Amino acid sequence: MIIEREALRYTPAGIAMLNARLGHRSGAIEAGMPRELEFEVAVRFAGSLATRADRLVLGQPVLATGFLAPRRRQSRSLVLHVTEFSLLEAAADPTRTMN
Repeated sequence: MIIEREALRYTPAGIAMLNARLGHRSGAIEAGMPRELEFEVAVRFAGSLATRADRLVLGQPVLATGFLAPRRRQSRSLVLHVTEFSLLEAAADPTRTMN
């Protein structure tokens, strides 16, 4: 789900850009044992995706697809560059939401 976002901005070339944070909560099985996952990830939307994402309500569950890349050259921090996203219905049990 979208938990935070910066103001929509434009590059000198006129491309819309939006930086945000997604929150994720789910469960998984690792080595036969259940594991609870809860984390935040930095995301970047570009072009028409940025203008669409700018209209999302904070807390809105989304399914995002993209690629990981360094935040800046020679940075160890990663950002998910979103190449597509879709809205998800709110889960009945918010502790089991996959975003």
